[in-house]
Amino acid sequence: MSAVVWLLVIGFGLLLLMDVPIAVAIAIATFLCIFASGGDATYTVALKMANGIDSFTLLAIPFFILSGLLMGQGGIARRLIDFAAACVGRFPGGLAYVNTLTCMLFGSISGSAAAAVSSVGGFMIPEMNRKGYPRDFNVALTVTSATTGLIIPPSNIMIVYAVAAGGVSIVGLFLAGIVPGILVGLCLMSVCFFWAKGRKLEREPAVSWSELLSSFVRAVPSLLLVIVVIGGILGGIFTATEAAAIAVAYAFVLAVLVYREVKLADLPAILLKGAVTTSVVMLLIGASSGMSWLLTTQNVPQQVSTSLLAMSDNPFVILLAINLLLLAVGTFMDMTPAVLIFTPIFLPVVVELGMDPLQFGIVMITNLCVGLCTPPVGTCLFLGCGVGKTTIAKVTPSLLPFFFAMIVALLLITYLPGLSLWIPSLFGKG
Repeated sequence: MSAVVWLLVIGFGLLLLMDVPIAVAIAIATFLCIFASGGDATYTVALKMANGIDSFTLLAIPFFILSGLLMGQGGIARRLIDFAAACVGRFPGGLAYVNTLTCMLFGSISGSAAAAVSSVGGFMIPEMNRKGYPRDFNVALTVTSATTGLIIPPSNIMIVYAVAAGGVSIVGLFLAGIVPGILVGLCLMSVCFFWAKGRKLEREPAVSWSELLSSFVRAVPSLLLVIVVIGGILGGIFTATEAAAIAVAYAFVLAVLVYREVKLADLPAILLKGAVTTSVVMLLIGASSGMSWLLTTQNVPQQVSTSLLAMSDNPFVILLAINLLLLAVGTFMDMTPAVLIFTPIFLPVVVELGMDPLQFGIVMITNLCVGLCTPPVGTCLFLGCGVGKTTIAKVTPSLLPFFFAMIVALLLITYLPGLSLWIPSLFGKG
């Protein structure tokens, strides 16, 4: 690698060690490298950051963020918990299954893992504590289950990947994430199954068919959001960006007019929170776009591709190496910059190996979801410990089996293309 790349890596690493916010660290490291190479650093960084967010597709992100916030405060989680409890609560360790299933449902509706930890965990963790489930297990389960919402569509990070990959269908990505997201949820539930065996845990009362139907009817308005978004896009009624705006309108009607758990007086605070969250995401995208451009001009993607392909002619080995690298990246970098920076580096390699860009997008997102549950930048882990009133040190032993389950799911998604490509191929989006 060139001296500029080494300066970028060292400078970025030092800034992270100094606890500089990651977006600022990326921008400063990029600025220093361009300045050191004799370029107009101020103009170039500003231009690349502006161009990085100048995309109609990215307009979907603030809309999905706002719809997620409305869903999070609109009573949706409570209704989904009731429905999940009616479905799986009667089994041994039933509340663990309820937690996972609710996180999958709520995460897919809100598109936010953090929202799932806060909304679902805020109710389920205390409830599981009260029913005799260990606190640290409850937090570990919630934290890992919440990440399924980033794999099951609609998902903001899929939009970011589509922009970074260039020419990848957002609709195809949405469809490609359905089976892998369910697979991750089932793997987490399998841990709950083996954990619950032999333990005397209080079971939820069995419900009648009429009660199950009643809970389903109460949850239907919330669940319809996914059908409206995905169905509308597939039917050609609106684009992914327009679907995000439809999601906001639907969430508003549901939370304010139907469930009436969000008051008109609450909207300014929700809009402000949405604006702040959007600004953080867009700053990350802009800064990462600048670093990605710098790495491309230094031929880093080509060098990495050549090195990986020279390391072995076995696709199994190369894909395993890429997964290990991404797992390492996920421990210290947020998902958005990781996707924007490493997609241009690794995508040419996997395409050379014959992997479909849709499948690689799901592999990358699933991989980086593990990083949300690990220190030092595990957003979901820190949030879950705050909600569960415990510490990372106490939760970590309980996290390990769930990490193993997520890795098993990741390997299956990596080496079984049909898991990701089956549904897109049915709709001609593969």
